[in-house]
Amino acid sequence: MGLILWLIVGGVIGWLASIIMRTDAQQGIFLNIVVGIVGAFIGGLVMSGGSINNAPLTVTSFLVSLLGAVVLLGIVNLVRRGSVR
Repeated sequence: MGLILWLIVGGVIGWLASIIMRTDAQQGIFLNIVVGIVGAFIGGLVMSGGSINNAPLTVTSFLVSLLGAVVLLGIVNLVRRGSVR
């Protein structure tokens, strides 16, 4: 059940981040899930000081994951286009 929850929450986070960064038309559901999960990992690493814990899904962890996904999309845009947006 945990994997299914990761995929659903990752998809939602990736979708919201792509709307914020205006890359929603370029991404499908698979990339939204990948961006959400990788963004959550990046946000968790930065906010927890480098340690990964298995904290439950809270509003704070959702926002940290969203911030990580937005940063990830900003880095991808910077590499692809030369500008964050």
